[in-house]
Amino acid sequence: MIEHLILEQSVDTPGVDMDPTTGVCEFTGKSFPSDVTAFYKPVIDWIEEYSKNPCVKTVVNLKLDYFNTASSKILLEMFNRWETLYKNGKDVEINWYYPDDDDDMQQTGEEYSELLILPFNKIGFSVQFI
Repeated sequence: MIEHLILEQSVDTPGVDMDPTTGVCEFTGKSFPSDVTAFYKPVIDWIEEYSKNPCVKTVVNLKLDYFNTASSKILLEMFNRWETLYKNGKDVEINWYYPDDDDDMQQTGEEYSELLILPFNKIGFSVQFI
């Protein structure tokens, strides 16, 4: 059976939590690793392995504050793999979280959703400072 993948968040890499028993995959923080391919290789490999025997429902939550161009290409590659799962009859849902006041992240979510044929929810939230 595929392992639960957890990558700790750092200054330039997102926290990643991909649970094969629940089908929930979460990405949080910033993504601009010096070697984007090396950082995301275990994630792409995990998606490939998970796709062989996925949960009844797969939910992907993206709560990214910032990502660079190289990361955006990897995100699209991941989305395409989840889209293949969806096209094969599996229940897959993407949740794109963005701060209400971040027009760029909102627009990026819109652009991704237009490229894909699977449920893609864009969810704005308020950032409150204490």
